[in-house]
Amino acid sequence: MNLAPWHVQDWQRLLARRAQDRLAHALLLSGAAGLGKREFADAFVAALLCERAGDHEDGMACGQCRACALLKAGSHPDAVRVALELRDDGTPRTEIIVDQIRVLGERLAMTAQFGGMQVARIDPADAMNASAANALLKTLEEPTPATVIVLIADRPARLPATIRSRCQRIDFHLPPRAQAQGWLIGQGVDAKAADTALDVAAGNPGMALELARSGGLALHAEVDADLRALLDGATSASQVANRWSKSDPERRLWFAAMRIQDSARALTAPADLPKLAEGFDRINRAREQLRGPLRSELVILDALSALAV
Repeated sequence: MNLAPWHVQDWQRLLARRAQDRLAHALLLSGAAGLGKREFADAFVAALLCERAGDHEDGMACGQCRACALLKAGSHPDAVRVALELRDDGTPRTEIIVDQIRVLGERLAMTAQFGGMQVARIDPADAMNASAANALLKTLEEPTPATVIVLIADRPARLPATIRSRCQRIDFHLPPRAQAQGWLIGQGVDAKAADTALDVAAGNPGMALELARSGGLALHAEVDADLRALLDGATSASQVANRWSKSDPERRLWFAAMRIQDSARALTAPADLPKLAEGFDRINRAREQLRGPLRSELVILDALSALAV
């Protein structure tokens, strides 16, 4: 498992803390989606459980021992994952509930079956409801020896301050553009597409990679054309909302928000700023509302109505 180049310093700091027996019982990996928090967490969990990690200078898991084989198969008895589950009717939950955290606490109170560490991963930690967060707080206040809990949050502000304060926090930031572009080229993206994808993704390399591989750049161009037509009066907000609701509405709204943000940066007529600000706010609220029960085309229509002439 290879780390992204912008992860190296944080990785080395964690290794140093582990070598000094100063590793925190809880880590909070935070930052925007696309910066590799989950890959970093996977590598660290594997290194903590690997039977031969100390044999490697970089501290990475060997990938060959019994522990690594079990972890790869998803059956390591001392690795616990807490994630969004399905409801009884088969629909996915939108939050992590208290019962999941209680089960985690009971599990961590037991002795590690392999005699080493127990490692838990909570992802997305910022999806815990209030009861679940309170239950986790009790576990963090009275940590079990030889356990590490890794929390992953795209929006750490949603976590209670009492949780955040009890974690060693690692914040993932956008890497330098040249580093991000070099990484994308190393992933097989040609230089021109890498440059365009980074522009669209606002410098986020993981998001840029996904856009380059999934056809997202073409979708971005379509959204841009729709917004231009809307602002010129060549189409209506209802027509655009109807189209957007049928295919990847959340991503389309994100592209729209970025387009407005770019327009605000290049603004030469200050009188237009309030309209752009209102449109930006409505679009971001709509992205949240898409997770709820409202019809997506109505949510999008309300967001776009602030932009229509």
